[in-house]
Amino acid sequence: MRKAIRIISFALAFITLIVMILIFALSSHIPENFNVVEGQTLTLNDNFIQPSYQTVDNNVDDVSITAKRGDNYTVDLKLLGLLPVKQVEVDVVEPIMVVPGGTPFGVKMFTDGVLVIGMDDIDTSEGNANPAKTAGLRIGDVIETIDGKKVSTNEDVAKIISACDGKELVFDIRRKNLSFDIKITPAKSVSENRYKLGAWVRDSSAGIGTMTFYLPDSNIFAGLGHGICDSDTGDILPLMSGEIVPVEINSIVKGAEGEPGELRGSFKQSSEIGKLLMNTETGIFGQMETSIDTSKAIPMAMKQEVTEGPAQIICTVNDQTCYYDVEIEKVYLNNSAPTRNMVVKITDPELLNLTGGIVQGMSGSPIIQNGKLIGAVTHVFINDPTRGYGIFAENMINTIETENSNSLPLVS
Repeated sequence: MRKAIRIISFALAFITLIVMILIFALSSHIPENFNVVEGQTLTLNDNFIQPSYQTVDNNVDDVSITAKRGDNYTVDLKLLGLLPVKQVEVDVVEPIMVVPGGTPFGVKMFTDGVLVIGMDDIDTSEGNANPAKTAGLRIGDVIETIDGKKVSTNEDVAKIISACDGKELVFDIRRKNLSFDIKITPAKSVSENRYKLGAWVRDSSAGIGTMTFYLPDSNIFAGLGHGICDSDTGDILPLMSGEIVPVEINSIVKGAEGEPGELRGSFKQSSEIGKLLMNTETGIFGQMETSIDTSKAIPMAMKQEVTEGPAQIICTVNDQTCYYDVEIEKVYLNNSAPTRNMVVKITDPELLNLTGGIVQGMSGSPIIQNGKLIGAVTHVFINDPTRGYGIFAENMINTIETENSNSLPLVS
């Protein structure tokens, strides 16, 4: 009898441990906060996790009827409706209508300050030296001013350095979220007979991307689904000014294993179609300068509405904007990488024949599921161009709302 009790006790303890591990694993994959549209309740596409609705007063309530825009409440998520998994906060928002994009555009942008992209020794009369590196300047730093003079271009920096006559200069530096001064004394190059800093800088960028959506109420556009980064440092370029212009796709380089493809095009000689105002981790955002047909507006889906299964992307190849079939293979609600929220597989034979899958220039292509905008294509898998990552449209909207700093109006 005692042996049987010990076996049963051990089995119960083992089962309890397994359940606790399962609950922990489930909890770690669920975000702390969700948004729901006014008149709806939080539902998760999970057969095992069920929400238990309660108000602040802990009274069961029909939140789908009583909760209004701006309300906030707590939901207990339970395994099979019985075992507590996690408590999450729910914010009630109004429906967001967007006009899906899919058209390519050219990006021209200038940085706020100049970005340090490399270091290079100088051949001085006393041997090789690098005053910038010695003083503490790093790749990825942004130089904002030199001796109190604002610098916005490579030419600005070169002019000041050349005229320094070997005197110490004060550099105002921005590194991540820190701002500080560095004193650097340029060195004279023997071979070039001029003073040099010992650092390479960049002041602009240009490329091709795809429009993700347009917000009719605020005249805001969003594209790419990821930031414009420096090709050398990988850092997001600090934006001073920029614009988007029409693009004509001239050719397509098909993607293959280990070789990402590319949409190649040229900027059309016409006026800008939009003013670039933000370059962020989740995409680029700005103000449209041309009229948009708003009759094709559709709802935007919240992240919990995205499901594994069929969907479509909108993109432009051969100068034709079309819907192409894809499969959402994985959805990551609590992914720490805000631009990699789902795995997208291209399944449309026509698109595969044209591009081989996801190619450079398709970043920002809208993803549509169940008549709603759920996100945008962001990255391609190098070893499998038919697959790539996508970002939630909700993440892009959140950027507009939270990172607006007198640049963009908030979503109304």
